[in-house]
Amino acid sequence: MMPLGLLSPGEQGEIAQIRIPATPAGGCAREKGEGRLEDMGLRIGKTVQMLTNGGGPVLLKVDESRIAIDRGMAMKIMVRR
Repeated sequence: MMPLGLLSPGEQGEIAQIRIPATPAGGCAREKGEGRLEDMGLRIGKTVQMLTNGGGPVLLKVDESRIAIDRGMAMKIMVRR
């Protein structure tokens, strides 16, 4: 497994794990972060294709949609090639 943010343009990967840490004070950051990703179509088991991986946000293709996500978030999503 490797972080989604390390895929090269044109490469595909299957989402295997989403590593969003829970907040220490018992907050719900994990549910918020995972819920937003799921709303965008980024779920475990989905195949994504890297379209653009430059210095800033990354552009992904999920199903027939194009999605831009922050590089920090892309590094927390683990994929299998």
